[in-house]
Amino acid sequence: MTQLEASLQSGWAHIQRQLRKPDGVWLAILLLFLGLALVVPGQAVESLRFTADAFLWIAPFILLSVVLAAWLKAAGADGLIGKAVSGAPLAAIFVAALFGALSPFCSCGVVPLVAALMAAGMPLPAVMAFWIASPLMDPESFILMAATLGVDFTLAKTLAAVAMGLLGGYATLALERGGLLASPMKGALSGGCGSGGLGEAPVRWAVWQEDERRAVFAGEALRVGLFLAKWLLLAFALESLMVAWVPPDFIAGLLGGEQAWAIPLSVVVGVPAYLNGFAAIPLIGQLMELGMAPGAALAFLTAGAVTSIPAAMAVFALVRWPVFLLYLGLALTGSLLSGYGYQVALAVAG
Repeated sequence: MTQLEASLQSGWAHIQRQLRKPDGVWLAILLLFLGLALVVPGQAVESLRFTADAFLWIAPFILLSVVLAAWLKAAGADGLIGKAVSGAPLAAIFVAALFGALSPFCSCGVVPLVAALMAAGMPLPAVMAFWIASPLMDPESFILMAATLGVDFTLAKTLAAVAMGLLGGYATLALERGGLLASPMKGALSGGCGSGGLGEAPVRWAVWQEDERRAVFAGEALRVGLFLAKWLLLAFALESLMVAWVPPDFIAGLLGGEQAWAIPLSVVVGVPAYLNGFAAIPLIGQLMELGMAPGAALAFLTAGAVTSIPAAMAVFALVRWPVFLLYLGLALTGSLLSGYGYQVALAVAG
């Protein structure tokens, strides 16, 4: 029996064990749609359509990241990225925040890429900088936001994206150097749980030429693909319910004035009420016409993009509790600082 055949048999045995022991996430997805079908059948159909459309849209990104992570693992190069930037972490964080603010990824769409980066050994501070900055701005949103909300507001949000990424990266680096945040990743992407690595084998990019490396590629791709698929499907299913059941008028009633608590409340409301980057732009335009302060609008957009329920669930799927709580804390703190900073800048300029 070849190494490839033995590895494939081992992988199939692992799948059979998982089928005998139902996964909690898959079970939650099943129960969610069964409950909707029994109580609100129409919403069940709409949620199923929404989830399928969203997953099909993000599927190419998932496929690309799965192939990348599996290829790096099979090539024996899964630590090269980490080694390449570990010598200059301050510069790596800056580059990650800047690139993240310009990348074309939404809050959930960035997750597959982050998973591939973490699986490839990229240090957590640089990953955190990219992870926080990336959902906040992309080329399409920049153009639409500039046309809808004005160039000044759009530039302020772009600067906020970079600043929040830097805050997240450097704060994570400080905690990491203090001995905290060890083993940040969860099972399937952490290199553990029988990850089928190659040990100290030399790097070889042509993974298709060796049975052992092909087996590692197949096993890693299957494990990472199923892991990402189940969490993103659950996140999209929950997002479909928010789209259907969170009325924009309710949000406008809470955030339509210039109350002293408008910015903190915008951060809090932005977490569950944020839908996606494109849907949020006309909503914020409407709120600002109703009198919402620009600082509160910026806080809503930044907090919602990074910490919305679907995005937070996707983050929680990849990292352990301390890193997840740090992610939320940094995102909320950065959103507050961005909102107040923009409001102060407008007051000084005006």
